[in-house]
Amino acid sequence: MTIFAAIDIGSNAMRLALCTVSKDGDVEKLENYREPVRLGQDVFSAGAISDDTMRRAIAALKRFQEIMREQRAAAVRAVATSALREASNRQLFVDRVVEETGLHLEVIPGEEEARLVHLAVSRAVDLRGKTALLIDIGGGSVELTLTRNGEVVFSDSVNMGTVRLLHLLGQQKHTPKTFGRLVRKYAESIHRRLSIELEETKVDCFVGTGGNIEAFGEIIGEKPQKGGLARVAFAKLEEVLDRLVPMTFEERIENFGFRPDRADVIVPAGVVLLEVMKHVEAKELIVAGVGLKDGILLDLLPQVAENRAAYHRSQVVAFARALGRKYHFDEAHADRVMRHALGLFDQSTKYHDLGVDARVLLEVAGLLHDIGCVVSVNGHHKHSQYLIRSAPFVGLSKREREMVGCVVRYHRKSLPKDEHSEFRDLSSKDREIVRKLAAFLRLAEAFERERGGEVARATLSWQKERVELLLEGEGDLLLQRWAVANKSDLFENVFKKPLVLPGGTTP
Repeated sequence: MTIFAAIDIGSNAMRLALCTVSKDGDVEKLENYREPVRLGQDVFSAGAISDDTMRRAIAALKRFQEIMREQRAAAVRAVATSALREASNRQLFVDRVVEETGLHLEVIPGEEEARLVHLAVSRAVDLRGKTALLIDIGGGSVELTLTRNGEVVFSDSVNMGTVRLLHLLGQQKHTPKTFGRLVRKYAESIHRRLSIELEETKVDCFVGTGGNIEAFGEIIGEKPQKGGLARVAFAKLEEVLDRLVPMTFEERIENFGFRPDRADVIVPAGVVLLEVMKHVEAKELIVAGVGLKDGILLDLLPQVAENRAAYHRSQVVAFARALGRKYHFDEAHADRVMRHALGLFDQSTKYHDLGVDARVLLEVAGLLHDIGCVVSVNGHHKHSQYLIRSAPFVGLSKREREMVGCVVRYHRKSLPKDEHSEFRDLSSKDREIVRKLAAFLRLAEAFERERGGEVARATLSWQKERVELLLEGEGDLLLQRWAVANKSDLFENVFKKPLVLPGGTTP
C-alpha cells in the first residue's frame, strides 16, 4: 500500500493530509492533522516571520515528518501560500526547513493554488455543463476561480484573507460591532473588482472551500440527501452573521463551539463570502469539503500523473481562449494561426528537439498573439506580450508566461535580441526554445496575411540542403507567399537552411 502525503502551510494554520489508493483507483483518506501556527500574524503586521513563529513552524513540520515516517509515506509535497509569498525572510524560512527537516518547501503562486483547489473540487463536485465560481477563503488571500464545463477560464487572488483583515483593520482596537462594520465596508470593494473581471457572467454553481467555509457548513449547512454535500443558504448565512458580528471572542466559542483560532477569523470570512454571493446573486453555497491539501494529494497520484499532460494542455488552452475573449480577439484568425503553427511544429519534430510542453506554449502563443490589438494595433506584438506576462495564468508558471510572451512578441517585426530585457533574462535553453517557437509562429502568421483562411494546408519537406514549403488553398496565394518571403528570416536563422517555395520562389 502506497501512502501519499500533502503539507499545506497557510497563513492561519499548517496542515498534513495522508491518503492511499485502492486497487480500483479510489482515493482513501487516512488522516488529517492541523497545527495552529499562524504565519500571517507576523507577516501581515510586520512583514516578516518572527524567530519564535519560525521555531514553532519548524517544530510542527518535524511532528508532521515523524507522522509520515510512522505511516511510511512514499511521496510528499509541501507547499506554502500567501503569508510566505509575502514574507521578507521567506528564503531564510525555506532554507531552515530544508536544513532542519529535510523537507523541500514550494512557495506557490496564487494561480497554482487555484489549480490545485480546482483539481480537488472537480473530484468532489460535478462541474460539467455549468458555469461555476469557486471561492477559497484563506488567512492571507481569497482565491476566486471561474470554470466553464469544468475548465478554469479565470482566476484571481484577492488580498482579503481573514488573518490579513484582522491586522489590516485593527480588530483589537475596536468593539466587535465596529470591527464588523469596518470589514463590511472594506469587503464591499470586491464588487468593483468582480464587475471588471466577471463582467456579465451568470454563475450556475457557487462552491466554497477552506476551514471557515467548512465551519459555516457545519453550523448552518443542510445536506439534501445522505452523503450529499452541505449547502449553505444565503439567507441563513446572513442571519448567522448578524448574530456573530456583535459577539465577543469568548461568546463565539461558547455559543458556536469554535476553536480559538477560528473564533476571531470567522466574521471576516463570513462577510467576504456574503459579499461575493451578493455579487453573483448566489442563493446558496456548496461546501465542497476539500481544499488545497486534497488537490496536492491528487496531483501526486499515479493515475493523475498519467493524464497530467492531457489535463495540463486542456486547462491551459481553455484559459488562453477565455483570456483572448476577454480582450475581444479575432478568434477565427487566432485558431487558424495556432493550427498552422502547430502543423509546422509537428512536421519538424526531428529537427527542433522539443517536447509536448513546448508545443503547449506554441498553442497558447498562437491563440494570443494578437490580443494586444485591444490596446493598439500599432505595436500590438509588444502589448500582447505585456498582457500575457501580467495575466494570472492557471497552468503556466511565471517562467512559461515569460516564454509565451517572448514568442508572441517575435511573431512580427524584430527578431529575438539580447538587448530586449525580457528575452535576455531567460535562460540560454529557454531563449533557444523561444527562437524555435517564434520561427513557426512568424510563418503561420504569414499564411494568414489576408486573415481569411485562404491557406488550407502548409507542408514542409525537410531536405539535406534546404526546406521546401508547399502552400495549398484558395487562389494563387501570391500575397501569402510574399508574406512568407518577409517572415522566413528567423526560421532560416534557427534551422540553418534556406526556405524554398516550390515554383521557383525562394524567400
